Amino acid sequence: MTTMAQKRDYYEVLEVSRTATVDEISSSYRKLAIRYHPDSNPGDDDAIEKFKEAAEAYEVLSDEQKRARYDHYGHAGVDGAAGGSPHFTNVEDIFEAFSDIFGGGGGFFGDIFGGGRQGRRGPRRGADVKCQVTLTLEEAAAGAKKQVSFERNNLCEECSGSGAAPGAKPQSCPRCNGNGKVVQSAGILRVQTTCPTCAGNGQIITDPCRECSGHGFIGKRVSLDVTIPAGVDDGMRVRIPGEGEPSPEGGAAGDLYCFVVLKEHPLFAREGMHLLLEFPITYAQAALGAALEIPTLNGREELKIPPATQSGDVFRLRGCGVRDPRGRGVGDLHVQTHIEVPKKLSERQEELLRELAEEERTNVSPQRKSFFAKLKDYFVASSDAESEK
Repeated sequence: MTTMAQKRDYYEVLEVSRTATVDEISSSYRKLAIRYHPDSNPGDDDAIEKFKEAAEAYEVLSDEQKRARYDHYGHAGVDGAAGGSPHFTNVEDIFEAFSDIFGGGGGFFGDIFGGGRQGRRGPRRGADVKCQVTLTLEEAAAGAKKQVSFERNNLCEECSGSGAAPGAKPQSCPRCNGNGKVVQSAGILRVQTTCPTCAGNGQIITDPCRECSGHGFIGKRVSLDVTIPAGVDDGMRVRIPGEGEPSPEGGAAGDLYCFVVLKEHPLFAREGMHLLLEFPITYAQAALGAALEIPTLNGREELKIPPATQSGDVFRLRGCGVRDPRGRGVGDLHVQTHIEVPKKLSERQEELLRELAEEERTNVSPQRKSFFAKLKDYFVASSDAESEK
């Protein structure tokens, strides 16, 4: 595996400038994917590595949040963060991750390379389906079992998925001779595309099933209990194998992808594995130091802040963040203090503060003395300027 120190700059990989638009990034990636596609470079390991490298760069730069982290922190900003760089280990991972680009249903690369892999053997697998699962921060951190609902086509029981009426049989498509693909020529360029007559099935239905109108499938709303692993973050997806569309050719079913949506938490903000908490303290606690009782996702923890704590200082509670779903440890809770000024004072509080104010007039700190000295010089300069007019 390539280390961060060895990795090339993602913009250099995709041959675009750092100010490139999303469209420019996508366009450049498509060109590189064609150039280094395994079907165009059989047996060329170097081309395969460049194909994976381009896919990894595209996965980051095509995502607004990941691109911002990469621009600010480089490879470290996406390699260690939740939902960061995918580190594709093989070509099939790329076809799965970018199924909308490489899809076998007539997509851009599907038309050129026959569904992403030339010379595919065996029945085509079913299509993947998507759904959304909404989690609280507590559920995302600990993991949860959630029920999701989504639309999925099921095999028609009347025709067993053939699309033909009982007793009838599909016929081989006369246009593509049952291949499901046709070759079109444009000058010296020959492009293989999905057969428009049979939509790539290789067969046509002359006597369609009445139950499914010849489609072979009937749409249905499905509810399913899914297990969400601990540590998932907003925008991540959880794969449920075999719960997608059935194969039109009797092959394996597709997968279900649950995309995670994280609810806003009233106390904590999340940054990858780490949690952020803004915690108000009093002037006395800031000046004298204090032991604070801090809320965490797992209960209460004590945090000792030292005397002379300033508003905005950040303290860390190790291991009180969120577990990384890839098994890279647990994040921290970062507590940022801000000094809260009371809107109402008791008589005793006001008396004490006035005494403190009087004390501060006689013992001005160096910083304040410097400020007042500058303020005096400013007023003197302004007065001199007025007298010269």
